[in-house]
Amino acid sequence: MSRPLSVAVAGLGTVGGGVLRLLRDNADLVSARAGRPIAVTAVSARDRTRDRGLPLGGLRWYEDPVALAADPAVDVVVELIGGAEGPARALAQAALGAGKPVVTANKALLAVHGAELAAAAEREGVALAFEAAVAGGIPVIKALREGLAGNRITRVSGILNGTCNYILTVMRERGREFAEVLADAQRLGYAEADPSFDIDGIDAAHKLAILAALAFGRPVAFAEVHVEGIRGVSALDIAYATELGYRIKLLGIASAREAGVEARVHPCMVPEAAPIARVDGVFNAVVAEGDQVGRVMLEGRGAGAGPTASAVVADLIDIARGRATPVWGAASGALSTAPSVPMSAHVGAYYLRLMVVDRPGVIADVTAVLRDAGVSLESMLQRGRSPGEAVPVVLVTHETGETAMRAALDRISTLDAVLEAPTLIRIEAA
Repeated sequence: MSRPLSVAVAGLGTVGGGVLRLLRDNADLVSARAGRPIAVTAVSARDRTRDRGLPLGGLRWYEDPVALAADPAVDVVVELIGGAEGPARALAQAALGAGKPVVTANKALLAVHGAELAAAAEREGVALAFEAAVAGGIPVIKALREGLAGNRITRVSGILNGTCNYILTVMRERGREFAEVLADAQRLGYAEADPSFDIDGIDAAHKLAILAALAFGRPVAFAEVHVEGIRGVSALDIAYATELGYRIKLLGIASAREAGVEARVHPCMVPEAAPIARVDGVFNAVVAEGDQVGRVMLEGRGAGAGPTASAVVADLIDIARGRATPVWGAASGALSTAPSVPMSAHVGAYYLRLMVVDRPGVIADVTAVLRDAGVSLESMLQRGRSPGEAVPVVLVTHETGETAMRAALDRISTLDAVLEAPTLIRIEAA
């Protein structure tokens, strides 16, 4: 058997520890599949004294993670520090510049600096591997870049953040409000102390930017992704969604259109019968649509030590075997130059909830605004009568343009009978 592949790991948190455990516990299996042993020989972590529940004797320790790139005994660098800037970016740049493959689980780094790092990897002829960066243990990167390589992908979408999916699931199942469920998720460890990265959709947008680059063979374009989170979703909206036959999910959706690529992250109402509607809790799911294969759906755990370590080690096995694929599926000169399509060009159906004063003429005023904006209504829900008091009114539109819908909302918000900002949720067929 060939000499071991010598690996340096920067970051010994949940995922870093998971990688070391997997390589130890499944050493025979990994060696057989890689064609040689894979051994962690060097690490960098902030606290050497912390008990990580792992035997760490004999490893070379570096205070500065960037120094791992200069270690002559290291073949591959695994970056598990996180963050788009700082030591994570510096380490990736240094390792690629030294001609060493990089394996990372860092979606923020790839979404923001993926084009630059891919160019460096191509220039040096080494791998930049990131199966763990999107959807944890679900092999979606390999599926898009290799398994579906013969397809023209028309759409890729999915539930890309387990924290949001857990919150929305519990809100639906228990009829509880967002703030209560978020607090519980923080206590259970499903949400960070500062959850904004997750609940405001940024984490999902990083992942969608990567998926869109792979699916459509173009440079990553995070800045062009439209992003909305779930803070504005209420228990009332979830109850109305159920009544209408929908479930609310935070989805990332990227599609190829004649005008270019549309990429958006926001809450969606999806039909209860759709497979993705039944993906609950902390699970993730990704759906790809190809011109030859049709629709393919992958589902599984999107985070955690085991699933993410599984993806990291899969990349290490590929590197050990000498298997290499261009970062975005094709060489830089062959990538698409398709432009990004702005959210203002989106066309779809909408759910609109208003809190209005219950008095004669209010609905007529609202529907007149929608009519003037060219927005056609499919249905309306209003329950009971409470003259002079606040009542919810729910409107569902036919397909209409985002610009028309936004213009109508601006006018509706100025009506004196409308008591709070309208709630708008887009409806997706699947």
